[in-house]
Amino acid sequence: MKKYLKTLIILTLIVAATFSFSQTLVQIKQRGKLLVGTEPTFPPFEFVDESNQIVGFDLDIANELAKRLGVKVEVVSLPFDSLIPALQQGKVDMVIAGMTITEDRAKVVDFSKPYFEANQAIVVRKDGNFRPQSLEELIGKKIAVQLGTTGDLIATDVKGIEVVRFQRFTDAFLELQNGRVDAVVLDEAPAKAYVKKFPKFILSKVVDTGETYGVAVRKGNKELLNFVNQTLDIMRASGTYNKIIDKWFE
Repeated sequence: MKKYLKTLIILTLIVAATFSFSQTLVQIKQRGKLLVGTEPTFPPFEFVDESNQIVGFDLDIANELAKRLGVKVEVVSLPFDSLIPALQQGKVDMVIAGMTITEDRAKVVDFSKPYFEANQAIVVRKDGNFRPQSLEELIGKKIAVQLGTTGDLIATDVKGIEVVRFQRFTDAFLELQNGRVDAVVLDEAPAKAYVKKFPKFILSKVVDTGETYGVAVRKGNKELLNFVNQTLDIMRASGTYNKIIDKWFE
């Protein structure tokens, strides 16, 4: 009888573990890959390396999520402003793209707990004399941003700034290089990465915006959201998160 009860308990635990996955997670496991939407021109979070592979801080997080599911990551590369529509249409399982958690976005997607804190930065040409120290000093100037990003939102909110929007940050910096805009406004970490790689630019000012990044999943998908949050907790508790931080933000 004891042996029977022991076997029954083990079987119950196995069944419970199996059904702890939502239908979405079961489908991901059956598919054998986690579809992650991102826009890979945002170093060090996601970018294309010398081997033509998409790598970065966000991809390492995605790989940890996939590892727990026993699957591989398949990156779906899209323009930033197309990521949320792709998520809503079921073309990707989640979006991990240095995406700031905002009230407007949270109305149409569900965000994980924050996994990174960020601010905005103003980048200008080093050979010029323009060194703005606030967003207000950009009034009357032409500013390049990536469409749909926080930089786009905060620059648009300041009346008098002429905002020029691009699908990719690389195009925004090309405009700055050619003197067709006065500055680029973007997140602090990629701003520092671009300035380090291209010394013709200089980071003029970091604007404290107190943003946080989150992993986005489809609205109402509580099981997948809980899985992401649990994995983030495990990564922090095990030291894995700090190792990834050290890897990309030395």
